[in-house]
Amino acid sequence: MTFDRKLRFAMVGGGRDAFIGAVHRKAMALDGEIDFVAGALSSDWEKATASGRALGLADDRNHGDWQALLADELERPPEERIDFVSIVTPNYLHYPVAAAFVEAGFHVVCDKPLVNSGSEADALVRAVEQSGTVFGVTYNYTGYPMVREARHLVRSGVLGEVRKVTVEYNQGWLATAVEGQGNKQAGWRMDPARGGRVGTMGDIGSHAENLAATVTGLTLESICADLTTFGQGRQLDDDGHLLLRYTNGARGVIIASQVAAGLENDLRLQVSGTLGTISWRQEDPNHLVHSPLDGPRRILTRGSPWLCESARRASRLPAGHPESFIEAFANIYLGVAADIRAHTAGCPADTLAADYPRVADGARGVHFIEKVVESASSDRKWTAVQ
Repeated sequence: MTFDRKLRFAMVGGGRDAFIGAVHRKAMALDGEIDFVAGALSSDWEKATASGRALGLADDRNHGDWQALLADELERPPEERIDFVSIVTPNYLHYPVAAAFVEAGFHVVCDKPLVNSGSEADALVRAVEQSGTVFGVTYNYTGYPMVREARHLVRSGVLGEVRKVTVEYNQGWLATAVEGQGNKQAGWRMDPARGGRVGTMGDIGSHAENLAATVTGLTLESICADLTTFGQGRQLDDDGHLLLRYTNGARGVIIASQVAAGLENDLRLQVSGTLGTISWRQEDPNHLVHSPLDGPRRILTRGSPWLCESARRASRLPAGHPESFIEAFANIYLGVAADIRAHTAGCPADTLAADYPRVADGARGVHFIEKVVESASSDRKWTAVQ
């Protein structure tokens, strides 16, 4: 299938000084398939338009708010409109922006967590089903080649029956009260009105849940949660521990902390089955360790020809040339782009090409977060997961 032009996207949020907005734009530019053509880059009109000018947006597509962006796109002839919108705002804006664009018939990519409540998540899933639009959620760790290889090994039975799943995600950036020192990221993430009902468990615990679900394919039966707030004056958790029970009898553990002083972005996955164990670290992303029950331990490397096709497709460079965070985001956007192109052509998408987390994955993550809150506030603790 060939196409005669790049896809066009608009961004809501993620102005020139925003960390994650820059990551998304760089990721989308990496493979030369997507152009940044429009935006509403801040909730402040002056900051939004100043950011757009600094990033090279044309004046007539540089908007002070997302409502003006949507109205302008709808007034344009179809051949000039954006193909999709990328939403990188604080969490509380995800739902109204995503719902409005989906209902208007636009494809959407949204940062995680998807929305702030299960009811919003369910409504968004219904809206996507009714509109038939493409909707991606940027759980970027699923874009790492060796995570895709880990998924292949587990799903193909190399580990046998899964018994234990452990995910640790430890950061130290909230070990001090940075939200009181002008750190915008900490400010809104620790604010229930903007960040939602949980802090760390929603911010990075949601990544841990998605990583476990993506690699193993297991379904949660119940959870037991313990959330803690170490930072004085904080309204939301900055540390959490979860015990997990899966429907197949497997057990799991999720540890998420943003007060682990001195640590950076220490995400670790370990899956053990009846025939062996795999382990992967985000800070050493190009290696996957496979420890079989009846053979020597082996270290699989990104870019190797013996990896599964999905892992090979996710690599751009030969083995030994490190690829990491932005490339993983780019792989999510490549999957969304492949699905949008197939949708436009009216044909089924290549499942290997269109490999990305969808709105249902985001909705599951939101319901997971709600169950974490329910369990943490319950004397009984063990809480059933639907």
